[in-house]
Amino acid sequence: MTGPFDEREARRQYVRRRQTIVFGIVSTVLVAVLIIAMLFYTHVLGHSAGSSPAAQPNYGVQAPCAPKDQDGNASKYVDNASVSVRLLNGTKFTGFAKAVGDALENRNFNVTAIQTYNRQDVERTTIYFGKGAIPQAYTVGSNFTDAILKMDDRQDKLIDVVLGATFNDLQEQKKVPVSGGNISSIKGCVPADKMTKLPKAGQHDPVQ
Repeated sequence: MTGPFDEREARRQYVRRRQTIVFGIVSTVLVAVLIIAMLFYTHVLGHSAGSSPAAQPNYGVQAPCAPKDQDGNASKYVDNASVSVRLLNGTKFTGFAKAVGDALENRNFNVTAIQTYNRQDVERTTIYFGKGAIPQAYTVGSNFTDAILKMDDRQDKLIDVVLGATFNDLQEQKKVPVSGGNISSIKGCVPADKMTKLPKAGQHDPVQ
């Protein structure tokens, strides 16, 4: 009788140990999840990645203000047909730039070329332009929902649009400012004449 009794008792002890181990692991995991949730709730984690771009004008990139004419009047959004745009695919997705280029052509922009950018890991769409094409850059930018405007040292009026991975779709046309409307400068912008040490423009055929 001793043998079966010892065996049953040993099994009970084994089950208790397993239950203790399982309950301990589950409790540890639940505590860890609770701590992580509290960190996110209090913005200790996830704050910089999720809200930083939205909190910074032009996502932290310095942009020029829309220039005013000699009478102090605000610049106007220009007619799409007068803007020359080159699409550059900064992602690994083949055909991405062609699709966006077609969409811009449907909005009457003059798409001069569709090419591959020198990097395929661009995160956010960036619009490059020169000092002489600020109204044109704002006009193109108004058709995007999350693009960065970045002025470089080009002397012509070609607008380069480098597509990034966060691009989803163009701005709804009903939300795009109409040609001839006053341009609203990006919050935190600076006069173009005050911007120095501009990045070098990518190689391209000049557009006047």
